[in-house]
Amino acid sequence: MKTAVVTSFTVPLEIVERSIPEPGEGEVLVRLETSGLCHTDIHAAHGDWPVKPTLPFVPGHEGIGIVERLGAGVTDRAIGERVAIPWLGYACGECRYCIDGRETLCERQRNSGYSVDGAFAEYAVASARYVVPVPEGISPLDAAPLTCAGVTTYKALKVAHIVPSEKVAVFGIGGLGHLAVQYARLFGGEVIAVDVENPKLDLATRLGADHVVNAAEGDPVAAIKAVGGADVAVVLAASPRVFEQAFASLNRGGRLICVALPADQDMHISIFETVLKGISVIGSIVGTRQDLAEVFALHAAGRTTIIAEGRTLDQVNGAMAEVLSGQVLARLVFEF
Repeated sequence: MKTAVVTSFTVPLEIVERSIPEPGEGEVLVRLETSGLCHTDIHAAHGDWPVKPTLPFVPGHEGIGIVERLGAGVTDRAIGERVAIPWLGYACGECRYCIDGRETLCERQRNSGYSVDGAFAEYAVASARYVVPVPEGISPLDAAPLTCAGVTTYKALKVAHIVPSEKVAVFGIGGLGHLAVQYARLFGGEVIAVDVENPKLDLATRLGADHVVNAAEGDPVAAIKAVGGADVAVVLAASPRVFEQAFASLNRGGRLICVALPADQDMHISIFETVLKGISVIGSIVGTRQDLAEVFALHAAGRTTIIAEGRTLDQVNGAMAEVLSGQVLARLVFEF
């Protein structure tokens, strides 16, 4: 089978032929149809974060495919079923976080395309308990971005506890941001889309944003304050400066939802402002299997729109360069 492999953090990925793996106990073998390219895959390939993947490895955590083989003991998945391989590849199921519904905080978790080989391959093995069924009527092209970009932004807006009519600023309109705009509207928010590219802001408008702000053309904080300030600011752009701008745009009682993970990890915010204005700073990491099931259900019901372009796995390095250039409108998806 064809795979895209990270062999070093300083060289391009290699396209390598490997044997099709065998599913172990509790695992399934999935024949991939699509796999989305997330910015996290690029961070992983470059070794940007403090905890680095073990080389060599196969990235990819937006994998969609068909179950072709069942490992020993698997009874809750079926051959021929379409499933998603998400970032949360495995959790222990026994710790306090797993038991109380916060399985993405499990300290024994394994992450697809990071700590275990992921979906930049024609076949992948995955835990049968942690793949998520894809409902009928959702194409593999649409399902891939929902598996991370969708569930990540959906969860971020869930933890923001939006009250209908509150103003929600989305910083960064792309693979995640174009979905965040839609979820913010579904939660009842008045949406302010912030980006530095006018085509992305035009997309946000088409998807229902009430206001748009081009941060390259002026002070985004002043622009947001001019329309009433933000009650919630969701940061999807990998820049500490953007986090600081988002914080400064918040009204009293506002919530800063931190999602993006810049290589430069330090942001500077005022303790005085945080306390006096009653601002909450909340970290949100992807979503659970239940969150993903809800994301799929919303899409199957016609509530969301996916903007994605197809690529082949042979184009993996060029696709990463496209994403880093900032010119990709929303999501790139590898099609097998």
